[in-house]
Amino acid sequence: MKDGGKTITICFTNNKGGSGKSTSCSNLGYELSLAGRKVLLVDGDMQLNLSLSFFDEETALDMAENGKNLYEAVRHKQDLQDYIVHTPYENLDLIPSSILMSQVEYELFAMVQREFILKKCLKTIVEKGEYDFILIDAPPTLGAWVINILCASDFVIVPVEASPWGFFGLANMFDFLNDIQDIADASVMGVLITKVDERKNYYRHARGILDAYDGIHVFDTFIHVDSTVEWAQDNSKPVAVYKKNTRSALEYRKLAEEVIRYGSGKR
Repeated sequence: MKDGGKTITICFTNNKGGSGKSTSCSNLGYELSLAGRKVLLVDGDMQLNLSLSFFDEETALDMAENGKNLYEAVRHKQDLQDYIVHTPYENLDLIPSSILMSQVEYELFAMVQREFILKKCLKTIVEKGEYDFILIDAPPTLGAWVINILCASDFVIVPVEASPWGFFGLANMFDFLNDIQDIADASVMGVLITKVDERKNYYRHARGILDAYDGIHVFDTFIHVDSTVEWAQDNSKPVAVYKKNTRSALEYRKLAEEVIRYGSGKR
Protein backbone atom coordinates (compact mmCIF):
# COMPACT_ATOMS: atom_id res chain seq x y z
CA MET A 1 0.00 0.00 0.00
CA LYS A 2 1.47 3.31 -1.09
CA ASP A 3 0.14 5.68 1.55
CA GLY A 4 0.48 3.46 4.61
CA GLY A 5 -3.25 3.63 5.31
CA LYS A 6 -5.87 0.93 5.37
CA THR A 7 -7.46 -0.64 2.33
CA ILE A 8 -10.47 1.38 1.15
CA THR A 9 -13.36 -0.69 -0.21
CA ILE A 10 -15.79 1.07 -2.55
CA CYS A 11 -19.04 -0.35 -3.90
CA PHE A 12 -20.51 0.84 -7.20
CA THR A 13 -24.26 0.47 -6.99
CA ASN A 14 -27.49 1.69 -8.55
CA ASN A 15 -30.73 -0.24 -8.79
CA LYS A 16 -31.28 1.32 -12.22
CA GLY A 17 -29.57 -0.49 -15.07
CA GLY A 18 -27.61 1.40 -17.72
CA SER A 19 -26.11 3.89 -15.28
CA GLY A 20 -22.51 3.26 -16.35
CA LYS A 21 -21.78 1.37 -13.15
CA SER A 22 -19.44 -1.33 -14.51
CA THR A 23 -17.81 1.11 -16.93
CA SER A 24 -17.04 3.56 -14.15
CA CYS A 25 -15.79 0.83 -11.82
CA SER A 26 -13.41 -0.63 -14.40
CA ASN A 27 -12.03 2.66 -15.69
CA LEU A 28 -11.64 4.18 -12.24
CA GLY A 29 -9.78 1.03 -11.19
CA TYR A 30 -7.42 1.34 -14.12
CA GLU A 31 -6.77 5.04 -13.51
CA LEU A 32 -6.09 4.42 -9.81
CA SER A 33 -3.58 1.75 -10.81
CA LEU A 34 -1.89 4.21 -13.19
CA ALA A 35 -1.60 6.61 -10.25
CA GLY A 36 0.46 3.97 -8.45
CA ARG A 37 -2.31 2.57 -6.28
CA LYS A 38 -2.74 -1.19 -6.04
CA VAL A 39 -6.33 -2.08 -6.89
CA LEU A 40 -8.46 -5.20 -6.58
CA LEU A 41 -11.66 -5.31 -8.63
CA VAL A 42 -14.49 -7.61 -7.54
CA ASP A 43 -17.10 -8.53 -10.16
CA GLY A 44 -20.31 -9.01 -8.22
CA ASP A 45 -22.70 -9.10 -11.17
CA MET A 46 -23.82 -12.18 -13.12
CA GLN A 47 -23.54 -10.16 -16.36
CA LEU A 48 -19.72 -10.37 -16.07
CA ASN A 49 -19.29 -6.83 -17.38
CA LEU A 50 -16.40 -6.02 -15.07
CA SER A 51 -14.60 -9.22 -16.04
CA LEU A 52 -15.25 -8.50 -19.72
CA SER A 53 -13.68 -5.08 -19.31
CA PHE A 54 -10.26 -6.73 -19.05
CA PHE A 55 -10.61 -10.19 -20.62
CA ASP A 56 -12.11 -11.41 -23.87
CA GLU A 57 -15.40 -13.29 -23.80
CA GLU A 58 -13.84 -16.75 -24.00
CA THR A 59 -11.51 -16.06 -21.08
CA ALA A 60 -14.24 -14.41 -18.98
CA LEU A 61 -16.60 -17.35 -19.52
CA ASP A 62 -13.83 -19.79 -18.69
CA MET A 63 -13.21 -17.99 -15.39
CA ALA A 64 -16.96 -17.97 -14.76
CA GLU A 65 -17.16 -21.72 -15.17
CA ASN A 66 -13.88 -23.05 -13.76
CA GLY A 67 -14.78 -22.87 -10.08
CA LYS A 68 -12.39 -20.02 -9.27
CA ASN A 69 -14.89 -17.18 -9.17
CA LEU A 70 -16.81 -15.08 -6.68
CA TYR A 71 -19.91 -17.28 -6.67
CA GLU A 72 -18.00 -20.39 -5.66
CA ALA A 73 -16.13 -18.51 -2.94
CA VAL A 74 -19.32 -17.05 -1.46
CA ARG A 75 -21.34 -20.27 -1.53
CA HIS A 76 -18.51 -22.13 0.23
CA LYS A 77 -17.60 -19.14 2.44
CA GLN A 78 -13.98 -19.32 1.35
CA ASP A 79 -11.13 -16.84 1.61
CA LEU A 80 -11.05 -14.77 -1.57
CA GLN A 81 -7.27 -14.52 -1.44
CA ASP A 82 -7.16 -17.73 -3.50
CA TYR A 83 -9.50 -16.36 -6.20
CA ILE A 84 -7.46 -13.37 -7.35
CA VAL A 85 -6.64 -13.15 -11.07
CA HIS A 86 -4.02 -10.77 -12.46
CA THR A 87 -5.23 -8.50 -15.25
CA PRO A 88 -2.86 -7.52 -18.10
CA TYR A 89 -2.14 -4.28 -16.21
CA GLU A 90 0.27 -3.58 -13.38
CA ASN A 91 -1.26 -2.96 -9.94
CA LEU A 92 -4.68 -4.16 -11.11
CA ASP A 93 -6.18 -7.51 -10.08
CA LEU A 94 -9.63 -9.06 -10.39
CA ILE A 95 -11.90 -11.54 -8.67
CA PRO A 96 -14.10 -12.71 -11.56
CA SER A 97 -17.83 -13.32 -11.48
CA SER A 98 -20.00 -16.19 -12.66
CA ILE A 99 -23.30 -16.37 -14.49
CA LEU A 100 -24.42 -18.43 -11.49
CA MET A 101 -24.36 -15.25 -9.38
CA SER A 102 -28.07 -15.17 -10.20
CA GLN A 103 -28.42 -17.93 -7.57
CA VAL A 104 -26.46 -16.18 -4.84
CA GLU A 105 -29.59 -14.87 -3.11
CA TYR A 106 -30.75 -18.46 -2.69
CA GLU A 107 -27.34 -19.53 -1.42
CA LEU A 108 -27.28 -16.74 1.17
CA PHE A 109 -30.78 -17.48 2.47
CA ALA A 110 -29.73 -20.47 4.59
CA MET A 111 -26.47 -18.98 5.91
CA VAL A 112 -25.91 -17.69 9.43
CA GLN A 113 -25.14 -13.93 9.50
CA ARG A 114 -25.75 -13.94 5.75
CA GLU A 115 -25.32 -10.17 5.45
CA PHE A 116 -21.60 -10.50 6.27
CA ILE A 117 -20.50 -13.45 4.11
CA LEU A 118 -18.65 -11.31 1.54
CA LYS A 119 -17.02 -9.25 4.29
CA LYS A 120 -15.69 -12.46 5.86
CA CYS A 121 -14.48 -13.73 2.47
CA LEU A 122 -12.54 -10.48 1.98
CA LYS A 123 -11.25 -10.32 5.57
CA THR A 124 -7.77 -11.71 4.90
CA ILE A 125 -7.23 -9.51 1.85
CA VAL A 126 -8.29 -6.38 3.74
CA GLU A 127 -6.22 -7.21 6.82
CA LYS A 128 -3.08 -7.91 4.78
CA GLY A 129 -3.36 -4.38 3.37
CA GLU A 130 -1.71 -5.15 0.05
CA TYR A 131 -4.35 -3.19 -1.86
CA ASP A 132 -5.00 0.52 -1.60
CA PHE A 133 -8.48 0.12 -3.06
CA ILE A 134 -10.98 -2.68 -3.50
CA LEU A 135 -13.71 -1.73 -6.01
CA ILE A 136 -16.85 -3.89 -6.09
CA ASP A 137 -19.31 -3.82 -8.99
CA ALA A 138 -22.78 -4.60 -7.60
CA PRO A 139 -25.74 -5.82 -9.68
CA PRO A 140 -28.64 -3.42 -10.38
CA THR A 141 -30.84 -4.79 -7.58
CA LEU A 142 -31.63 -4.02 -3.94
CA GLY A 143 -31.58 -7.55 -2.51
CA ALA A 144 -29.63 -9.55 0.05
CA TRP A 145 -26.55 -9.78 -2.18
CA VAL A 146 -26.28 -6.00 -2.53
CA ILE A 147 -26.65 -5.73 1.25
CA ASN A 148 -23.71 -8.16 1.49
CA ILE A 149 -21.63 -5.94 -0.79
CA LEU A 150 -22.54 -2.82 1.18
CA CYS A 151 -21.64 -4.52 4.47
CA ALA A 152 -18.20 -5.28 3.00
CA SER A 153 -17.67 -1.70 1.80
CA ASP A 154 -16.44 1.52 3.36
CA PHE A 155 -17.93 3.80 0.73
CA VAL A 156 -20.52 3.82 -2.03
CA ILE A 157 -20.31 5.50 -5.43
CA VAL A 158 -23.66 5.84 -7.17
CA PRO A 159 -23.34 6.36 -10.94
CA VAL A 160 -26.37 8.14 -12.41
CA GLU A 161 -27.09 8.57 -16.11
CA ALA A 162 -27.88 12.15 -17.11
CA SER A 163 -31.21 11.36 -18.74
CA PRO A 164 -34.90 11.69 -17.75
CA TRP A 165 -35.05 7.97 -16.85
CA GLY A 166 -31.61 7.95 -15.25
CA PHE A 167 -33.04 9.24 -11.98
CA PHE A 168 -35.93 6.79 -11.88
CA GLY A 169 -35.73 4.92 -8.59
CA LEU A 170 -32.85 7.00 -7.21
CA ALA A 171 -34.92 7.94 -4.15
CA ASN A 172 -35.45 4.22 -3.52
CA MET A 173 -31.69 3.71 -3.73
CA PHE A 174 -31.02 6.31 -1.03
CA ASP A 175 -33.91 5.05 1.13
CA PHE A 176 -32.42 1.56 0.86
CA LEU A 177 -29.01 2.83 1.99
CA ASN A 178 -30.61 4.60 4.95
CA ASP A 179 -32.64 1.53 5.92
CA ILE A 180 -29.60 -0.71 6.27
CA GLN A 181 -27.42 1.73 8.21
CA ASP A 182 -27.74 -0.44 11.33
CA ILE A 183 -25.79 -3.27 9.67
CA ALA A 184 -23.81 -1.54 6.90
CA ASP A 185 -21.37 1.25 7.71
CA ALA A 186 -20.78 2.22 4.08
CA SER A 187 -21.30 5.92 3.45
CA VAL A 188 -21.95 7.60 0.13
CA MET A 189 -18.65 8.90 -1.23
CA GLY A 190 -20.52 10.58 -4.04
CA VAL A 191 -22.86 10.50 -6.98
CA LEU A 192 -21.14 10.26 -10.35
CA ILE A 193 -23.09 11.72 -13.26
CA THR A 194 -22.47 9.71 -16.43
CA LYS A 195 -23.40 9.77 -20.13
CA VAL A 196 -23.60 13.53 -20.21
CA ASP A 197 -24.59 15.06 -23.55
CA GLU A 198 -24.29 18.81 -23.16
CA ARG A 199 -26.11 19.40 -26.44
CA LYS A 200 -29.26 18.35 -24.59
CA ASN A 201 -28.42 20.54 -21.59
CA TYR A 202 -29.71 17.87 -19.22
CA TYR A 203 -26.62 17.95 -17.02
CA ARG A 204 -27.74 21.15 -15.27
CA HIS A 205 -31.16 19.67 -14.64
CA ALA A 206 -29.56 16.48 -13.30
CA ARG A 207 -27.30 18.48 -11.03
CA GLY A 208 -30.30 20.43 -9.75
CA ILE A 209 -32.12 17.19 -8.86
CA LEU A 210 -29.10 15.88 -6.98
CA ASP A 211 -28.55 19.15 -5.13
CA ALA A 212 -32.02 18.66 -3.64
CA TYR A 213 -30.79 15.60 -1.76
CA ASP A 214 -29.52 16.82 1.59
CA GLY A 215 -25.96 15.83 2.43
CA ILE A 216 -25.24 13.92 -0.80
CA HIS A 217 -21.89 14.75 -2.37
CA VAL A 218 -21.77 14.97 -6.17
CA PHE A 219 -18.38 14.49 -7.82
CA ASP A 220 -17.03 17.55 -9.60
CA THR A 221 -16.01 15.22 -12.42
CA PHE A 222 -18.72 13.98 -14.73
CA ILE A 223 -18.46 11.60 -17.67
CA HIS A 224 -19.53 12.65 -21.15
CA VAL A 225 -21.09 10.41 -23.75
CA ASP A 226 -18.14 9.04 -25.72
CA SER A 227 -18.33 6.38 -28.42
CA THR A 228 -14.74 5.41 -27.59
CA VAL A 229 -16.04 3.81 -24.39
CA GLU A 230 -18.11 1.30 -26.38
CA TRP A 231 -15.19 0.54 -28.69
CA ALA A 232 -12.92 0.01 -25.70
CA GLN A 233 -15.47 -2.34 -24.14
CA ASP A 234 -15.74 -4.26 -27.40
CA ASN A 235 -11.97 -4.76 -27.23
CA SER A 236 -11.96 -5.62 -23.49
CA LYS A 237 -9.71 -2.69 -22.65
CA PRO A 238 -9.90 0.37 -20.38
CA VAL A 239 -10.77 3.42 -22.44
CA ALA A 240 -7.37 5.02 -21.74
CA VAL A 241 -5.63 1.94 -23.16
CA TYR A 242 -7.80 1.89 -26.26
CA LYS A 243 -7.38 5.63 -26.88
CA LYS A 244 -5.19 7.41 -24.36
CA ASN A 245 -6.29 11.03 -24.68
CA THR A 246 -9.97 10.67 -25.44
CA ARG A 247 -12.23 12.89 -23.36
CA SER A 248 -13.69 10.11 -21.21
CA ALA A 249 -10.20 8.78 -20.41
CA LEU A 250 -9.19 12.19 -19.10
CA GLU A 251 -12.42 12.42 -17.11
CA TYR A 252 -11.84 9.07 -15.41
CA ARG A 253 -8.33 10.26 -14.58
CA LYS A 254 -9.80 13.32 -12.87
CA LEU A 255 -12.28 11.09 -11.06
CA ALA A 256 -9.39 8.99 -9.76
CA GLU A 257 -7.76 12.15 -8.42
CA GLU A 258 -10.99 13.04 -6.60
CA VAL A 259 -11.29 9.56 -5.11
CA ILE A 260 -7.66 9.60 -3.93
CA ARG A 261 -8.20 12.99 -2.27
CA TYR A 262 -11.40 11.74 -0.64
CA GLY A 263 -9.68 8.59 0.61
CA SER A 264 -6.89 10.64 2.15
CA GLY A 265 -9.38 12.98 3.83
CA LYS A 266 -8.58 15.92 1.52
CA ARG A 267 -12.03 16.65 0.12
